[in-house]
Amino acid sequence: MFSEISKFFKTEYPLNEHGLEELFSLFKIDHYKKGNLILKENDKEKQLRFLNKGLVREFYSNHEKEININFYTKPLFITDLLTFNQNSTTLKNQECLSSVEILSIERNSFFNLLKKYECGKSFVEASFQKLLKQKELLEFNRITKTPEELYNELIIYKPDWLQSIPQYHIASYLNITPETLSRIRKRIS
Repeated sequence: MFSEISKFFKTEYPLNEHGLEELFSLFKIDHYKKGNLILKENDKEKQLRFLNKGLVREFYSNHEKEININFYTKPLFITDLLTFNQNSTTLKNQECLSSVEILSIERNSFFNLLKKYECGKSFVEASFQKLLKQKELLEFNRITKTPEELYNELIIYKPDWLQSIPQYHIASYLNITPETLSRIRKRIS
């Protein structure tokens, strides 16, 4: 049950063994069905969530449309870390694109654990550095690259997205219509 999150911590954020054991003891398992919303805009991010199994899309929404900003297909943390850390409301939504298994820990329990173990602070700092780097790269790519260049990057760096995510969601992520995506795919193949 905790094998994926254990692998994640051992490779990404090594913590001491006692801290990990206590952290794992605080996680609970939640199951969601396809179509369920895990996170809704204007809600507070009250849990640190780890995607153990399944596929989740993250998106912004207004009255006219939804714009996909990320997809989670591999075991990793999917919490909106900025709002989780600041105890503020989120602008993001997260929807299950398949049945999903999530490991979660309540915000207060997590921060109490960080106070107890110094090495936990390095986890938060490293997470924020990684998040900022990803946001900067995404912003740069979306401004400077064409949809076709972005699609080519998905082929190289995110082939699992192209195999498991519906094309209309990929089109939204690229900020183009499904018809435009179809034309790009024809040109590339």
